[in-house]
Amino acid sequence: MAEESDVKPCNFHEMELDDRILKAIAKLGWLEPTPIQEKAIPILLEGKDVLMRARTGSGKTGAFAVPVIQRILNSKQTSMKQETKALVLAPSKELCQQIHTNFTELTTKCSREVHCIDLSPQMDISAQRPLLVERPDIVVSTPLRVLAHLKARNINLKDSLEMLVIDEADLIFSFGYEEELKEVLSYLPRVFQACLASATLSEDVLNLKQLVLRNPVILKLKEPELAPVSQLAHYHLAAEEDEKAAILYALLKLHLVRGKSIIFVNTVDRCYKLKLFLEQFGIPTCVLNCELPAAIRCLSVNQFNQGVYDIIIASDEKALEEPHAVKHLGKKGKRKKDKEFGVARGIDFHHVSNIVNFDFPPDVNSYIHRAGRTARGKNQGTALSFVSIRERPLMQEVEDHLKGSCSEEEQVLRAYQFKLEEVEGFRYRARDAWRAVTRIAVREARLKEIKQEILNSQKLKSYFADNPRDLQTLRHDKALHTVKIQPHLANVPDYIVPPALKSLAGISRIRKRRFDRISGAGGTSKVKARYEAKKRNPLQCMEFSGFKKKP
Repeated sequence: MAEESDVKPCNFHEMELDDRILKAIAKLGWLEPTPIQEKAIPILLEGKDVLMRARTGSGKTGAFAVPVIQRILNSKQTSMKQETKALVLAPSKELCQQIHTNFTELTTKCSREVHCIDLSPQMDISAQRPLLVERPDIVVSTPLRVLAHLKARNINLKDSLEMLVIDEADLIFSFGYEEELKEVLSYLPRVFQACLASATLSEDVLNLKQLVLRNPVILKLKEPELAPVSQLAHYHLAAEEDEKAAILYALLKLHLVRGKSIIFVNTVDRCYKLKLFLEQFGIPTCVLNCELPAAIRCLSVNQFNQGVYDIIIASDEKALEEPHAVKHLGKKGKRKKDKEFGVARGIDFHHVSNIVNFDFPPDVNSYIHRAGRTARGKNQGTALSFVSIRERPLMQEVEDHLKGSCSEEEQVLRAYQFKLEEVEGFRYRARDAWRAVTRIAVREARLKEIKQEILNSQKLKSYFADNPRDLQTLRHDKALHTVKIQPHLANVPDYIVPPALKSLAGISRIRKRRFDRISGAGGTSKVKARYEAKKRNPLQCMEFSGFKKKP
C-alpha cells in the first residue's frame, strides 16, 4: 500500500490531457486544478488504484472524471468495437444525476467519441435497455439499479470494464448497499483500475477498500474538513423551541439572511411544518427529504440551483436514522424511506450563501456535512445554528472539533447578536402562524405532494386518458386541511420593525402628498390641472408629471 506520494504540482495543460478535455475545462472556467485534482489526476492516469479523501466541495468529481475520459479517448485509438469501459457508482439518485452532468460538461468537445448515461432514474429497466444496447462508454448508477440490469443481462461488463469509480464511498454501506455491491463485483472482470472518493476515511471505507482496491495510493490531503474561518463564518444563536420560528421569520423578513439558503431540520414533518409556516408570510420555499419521489427531489434541486427558489428546507439523512427522529408509528404507519437519498452529502447545491440549522445536527459529522454545502470553491459562506439549552452539549462538541481541526485559538462558533425582545411584533405574529400549522395540515401537505406526483407521472398519463373519472376523483377529492393564508401577513408593517433596522430592511414611511399652495389657492388640484392641460395639448401635460418630492 502506498501513502500519499510527492507529485510535482502542475496545471491542467501540464498533465498531458487531450485538447478536447482542456477546451471543456476552459469552458467550465476551471482556471487551475484543486489540490485533490492536482494529486489524483496524474496518479489515475498512470493506471494506479486510488483512495482519495477530501472535504466536500474540493473537486473530487473532476479528479476522477478527467482521467476516466482521458483513458477512454486513449482506448478509442486502438479499440475495434464500442464497449462500456467505465462504471461510476454513487449512493443516491441526485448524486448520480450530478455526476452525469459533470461528465456531460467535460465531454462537450468529444461527445461523439465519449457517451455517458445515467441509470439511476426510477423507471422500468426494460425502458432503459435500448440505452444499454448502444454500449455507452460510461455508465453512472446506484448499485441497486446497475445490479438489476446486470441480472437482466441488459449490460455485460465481464470482458470490457477497465475502470470502476465509487463516489461518496463512506455512504455506500450506510445506505445498505453492502450486499448489492458485493454482487455487482461478481459481474466485473478480475482486473480493473478502481478509485474510491470519500469525504471521510471511516471504517466502512476501509472495508470497501479491501473489497475493491489493490495496492492503492491513499490521498489524504492535509486540509481542514471545512473551508477556513476567513471564508466560512460560523454563528450560533440561543433559541428555545418556541422562539426558533419567530427568529427565522424576523431574520428573513428583515433581510438579515440574504442570498440562497438551505434550512436544515431533523425530521420530515418539520420540513413541511416550516414550509407551511413561511408560506403564511409570503416566503416561497421548496422541500427536500427522503420520502419525496425521485422526480420531485431532482426538480427541487434544479429549481433551487436555477434560482426559482432562494430557500430550500431539507431534512438530514443522518438525523432520519436516529431513533428519536421517527416515532413509533406501528406497522401500518411505518414510513417508507428511500435509501438512495441523502441531502447533506453529495448533492451539489450551487452558490449557497447560508446554511441555517433550524434544528442543531445530532453529531459533529452531520454539522460538517451540512456546513460543507456552502463556501464551496472560493465563495464565501455562513453557517448559522439555532441552539436550545438541551442542544448546547452538541454545540460544544462541534466547537471543540472545529478548534482542533482549524487550529483556531479563539472561539469558532461566534454568538450572533440578536435581541428577540426588540422584535416582539414578529414574535406575536409568528406564534399564531406556528400554531396554525397543525399535524393534520402537515399530513395533508405531504399527501398533496404525492398526489401531484401521481398527476405528473408519465406512466399514468395513458391510464388517465382511458379513465378520466379516476383523474377527476384525484383532482376533486376531499378538501385539504391547508393552512389559511392571510395576504396581509406577507407585508411587514413599519411599527414592528426596530428603528435601527428600518433602513436595512428597506422599509420607510409612506410619503404624504404635499399641498400645492398655488394650485390650492386657485381651487385647482394637480390632477385637475393635468387633465385640463391634456385637453388643450397632450404634450403640455409633461409639466405636471408626478408630485413634488421632499427636499
